Amino acid sequence: MPALKAFAKKLSDDGINTLIMEWEGTYPFEKHPLIPNRYAYTKAEIVGFVKYCNGLGIDVIPLQQSFGHVEYILRHEKYKELREDQKDYSQVCPLQIKQDSALFTDLYTELASTHTSKYIHIGGDETYLLGHDERCKLKVEKEGKSKLYIDYIRMLCGIVIKLGKTPVLWADIAMKYPEAINLLPKGTVLVDWNYGWSMNNFGDHQKLMQGGYEIWGAPALRSHPDNYFLTQWEKHFNNIRSFVPVARDLGYKGIVMTSWSTSGAYSPVWETDENVADLYAIRHVYPISGFNMLLAAYIESIKSPKPLDIEQFIARYCKTQYGLNQQQSALLWRALKTAPYEVQQGEVKSPKPMSIQQLLDSTKWVANTLNSLKPLKNQQEFEHYRLMTDIRVYYLTYEEIEKTVNSSSFKVNKIPPTLEQLRKLMLTGDELDKRFIALNKNYLYSAELQQENDLRNTKVHILYNRLSRKK
Repeated sequence: MPALKAFAKKLSDDGINTLIMEWEGTYPFEKHPLIPNRYAYTKAEIVGFVKYCNGLGIDVIPLQQSFGHVEYILRHEKYKELREDQKDYSQVCPLQIKQDSALFTDLYTELASTHTSKYIHIGGDETYLLGHDERCKLKVEKEGKSKLYIDYIRMLCGIVIKLGKTPVLWADIAMKYPEAINLLPKGTVLVDWNYGWSMNNFGDHQKLMQGGYEIWGAPALRSHPDNYFLTQWEKHFNNIRSFVPVARDLGYKGIVMTSWSTSGAYSPVWETDENVADLYAIRHVYPISGFNMLLAAYIESIKSPKPLDIEQFIARYCKTQYGLNQQQSALLWRALKTAPYEVQQGEVKSPKPMSIQQLLDSTKWVANTLNSLKPLKNQQEFEHYRLMTDIRVYYLTYEEIEKTVNSSSFKVNKIPPTLEQLRKLMLTGDELDKRFIALNKNYLYSAELQQENDLRNTKVHILYNRLSRKK
């Protein structure tokens, strides 16, 4: 909570007037005690945080996913009848109206009791299982997916309105079924999230504009494919530069910078073919503690009627924040945007053919470049760039080892030297873990820090154990 308050104070000082909080399992639901997780706040902490933010001039809007992205709720046997699919726990069945309504009435009512905002964000994005189960297929055959979607969303909006609140909704699925848009309750706010794609990426954008609803825009400073090992800095800067002025010119009434610490999807650990023992969030991303520069870019962009000049902004930021000259600032920017490519199944996803070793060499150049720069102030903030890069070097080193192990030329006699490589890499991982804890100890709980380190190192340890032999 001290970290959240410090973050809110920073935002307030920079002119931000709203926070949308997706509490998920950290909200202390009393009527549904299986939903809160080990890190759940108390009601007093939530109320205190909202009061603190209100005192800063920040409205705190609760976001409660109520359609998709609800694995953390549906994983429990108590809610199994609400699932669209018994293997994929991500989405509720929109035809279980009575049970769905009862659950989300309870959750919204508790959220409304601790949040003073006039809004409740009901989520509703990425409902990819829509029409999946047999019950829903029948309705889709008769009335179409659009009707299946809008009937359920209207029910959720109705709960929010009865509580005296205004519903807020992600716009992607509404754009996919534009005939449903005009059936939303008047006053509903739609959030058009766009992380760098065409305005018609989700559907007919004109239909969204013609609906007569209040619209907010939403770029991102952490999103796919960002993870522990990759941040696509240039993509996010370009997203800010391009989308913020577009949203302004279209007459959007608000702009929301999204920041996703995970993908919002979960991987189950099955106890049996029917029971899940645990869920792990997919694609963890480096903590928001390392993204002050992107946050500052966003804040500058919303204060200016002109698109952000990325190079000029970075030069000013680096001079003010780190005491770097223009040449050093340009070198930092070049380093941050160098080879931001994913590795999938042993292949580098780059525009031109590139090997993992070439990607690794580029990343080592980035690491050396960052180490050569000597910030005169805010060294701890600068250290996040170095740590992120060193984690990426660690990861790509492992990926190169794994590719070799999976090659047809890998034989038993190559196991000993490979184990030695992995032992050295694990020692590097231990040092990275210590640095990660030192830099983020005021942002995450101790158990979270340990879990992040463990998950980040999992593949290295598994491969080492697999290749090791009993002695």
